[in-house]
Amino acid sequence: MSAPGELFEEGLNHHRAGRLDEAEKLYRLALETDANHADSLHLLGMISLEAGRLGESAEMIRRAIVLNPGAASYYANLGNVLQRQGLVREAAESYLQALRIRSDLAEVHVNLGNVFLEAEQLEQAVTWYRSGLTLNPAMAGAERCMGDALRRLGRLEEALEAYERSLRLEPGSADAWHWAGKVLRELGDLEGALRCFRAAQAIEPKHPRAGFGEAMVLLLMRQFGVGWAKYEGRWESLDHGTPMREYAWPVWCGERLESGKVLLWPEQGVGDEIMFAGMLRDAVETGNQVVLACDARLQGLMERSFPEVEVVADGVGVPEGIGAQLPIGSLPGLFRASAGAFEGVRGGYLVADPERRRVLRERYGDERRVVGVAWRSINVHTGVGRSIELEVLAGLFEQARVRWVCLQYGEVEELVAEAVAAGVELVMDDGVDQIVDLDGFAAQVAAMDLVVTIDNTTAHLAGALGVPVWLLLPFGPDWRWGAEGSGSVWYPGMRVFRQTRRGDWGSVVAEVAEALRVLLG
Repeated sequence: MSAPGELFEEGLNHHRAGRLDEAEKLYRLALETDANHADSLHLLGMISLEAGRLGESAEMIRRAIVLNPGAASYYANLGNVLQRQGLVREAAESYLQALRIRSDLAEVHVNLGNVFLEAEQLEQAVTWYRSGLTLNPAMAGAERCMGDALRRLGRLEEALEAYERSLRLEPGSADAWHWAGKVLRELGDLEGALRCFRAAQAIEPKHPRAGFGEAMVLLLMRQFGVGWAKYEGRWESLDHGTPMREYAWPVWCGERLESGKVLLWPEQGVGDEIMFAGMLRDAVETGNQVVLACDARLQGLMERSFPEVEVVADGVGVPEGIGAQLPIGSLPGLFRASAGAFEGVRGGYLVADPERRRVLRERYGDERRVVGVAWRSINVHTGVGRSIELEVLAGLFEQARVRWVCLQYGEVEELVAEAVAAGVELVMDDGVDQIVDLDGFAAQVAAMDLVVTIDNTTAHLAGALGVPVWLLLPFGPDWRWGAEGSGSVWYPGMRVFRQTRRGDWGSVVAEVAEALRVLLG
C-alpha cells in the first residue's frame, strides 16, 4: 500500500481538478494507513463543506486541529464552516486564532470583516476590510464589502470610492455597479446612478436589484412613462418587499371588461395603499365594477371614502365574479403615465369619521392653532434616514399660538419620556392607537389645522384627507416625492421642505419655523 503522504498528494491533485469523489477516496485511504494524518482530515472536512454537510465538516476540521494545532489554514477554514452555520462568535474566534498563528492572511482579515458586517458592527467591519486590503489590494470583493459597510454607516463618499476601486479591479461585477448606483442616487447624482444601474443590467440583465433601482431614479426624475414601465419589474427585485400573487384571472390593462369585476390588491405598506388609492376613481371611471382588497385596518376608512367601490379586508376572501386583477401599485402606469396626468389630481379623497373627528377637535381645540407632528419612521430599511430626533424639532414648539398634538405612533409612555427629555410640550392622546386603529388615526389627523411630519404614513394620511401638511424630507428622498420642488404631485395640499445638505435637519427645521411664523402672522 502507498504511504499516506503519497495517497494524500494524489487525492490533492484530484481535489484541485474538481474530482471530489476520487479525492475523498484517497484521503480516506490515507487515514486508513495513518489515522493521525491531519491534512487528510482537514481536506475531507472541506469536501464535506462543499457538499453542505456542515456539522460533519466542522467535526473533521476540529479533529485535524487537535492533531496539528499550529496550522493557520485549519482555523481559517473552520471559521468559514462556523460562519455558514450561523455561529458568528465562534467563527470570529477561529479566524482570530488563525491570525495569531499567521497574521498576513488577507482573506482571513476580510472574513472577520464579514462577521462584523453580519453582526451590524460596521466600524469593526471597515477596520478588518482595510487591514485585509492593505495586505492584498487586489481583492475586489473586499472593496465591495467595505463599500457596503461604509454605505450603511452613512459615509457615502467613502463607500463610492470603495465601489469604484472594486470596479477597477473587476469591471464585470454587476453588484458593484448596482451599489455604486445606489450611493450616487443618495448623493444626488441621478444621471450617474442611472448609468450605473444600466451598466449592471448590461452585465446581468436579470440582476435582482438594478432594474428596480433604475425605476426609482426615473420616477424620482419624474420621467413617468419609462419609469412606470421599469417599475413593473419590481416583482423580480430583492428590494421590493411584496411577492407577486399568482391569481388565475388575467392582469387588468385598464380596459372595460365584458364581464366580471376588477380586483385591486394591496402591496407594500399602509402609506403606499393610501397613496395609490388616489386612483381608485380613475379605475371606476373605466366603467368597471371595482373590488379593493386592503389592509383590514383601512377597510372602514376606504368604505366610507369610496362608496362606489366594493372594499374587502385582504386575506379574508375574494368576492365572486372577478374578471381581472391588478396590484394597486400598477395603477399609476395606467392613469399617471405623464406629468400632465397629475394636473387634475386633488387631495381630500379620504373621508374621516365625522363624529370621531368632532370629538377629537373639541378635545384639542382652544384659541390656538392645532398642529400635529410626527418625527419618526419605523421602517427597518430606510426609517433612520427619514427620521428626526425630537430635540432637533424643539425650536418649532416655541410658538405660543400653536397647540401641538403628537401624531407619532408608538408606546405612549415612551413618547412622553422622549418629549420630556427633549423639553417639549405635546398633547399625548392615549385614546388613539395610530397603529391598530387607522380609522381613529384618520379622525385624529383630520382634526388638525396643519400636520408637520417626516416621510411616513402620517404624511400620506394627511395628504389624502386634504389636511394641510408640511413634509420634511432628507437629501436623498423616496422616489414618490421627486428630486426637487416644494410640492407633491400626489397631494396638492402638501408643502415640501427638503434638506439641501445631507444630514442637515437643522436648516430644514429653521425653514419650517419661519414658515410657521408667517402662517401665524
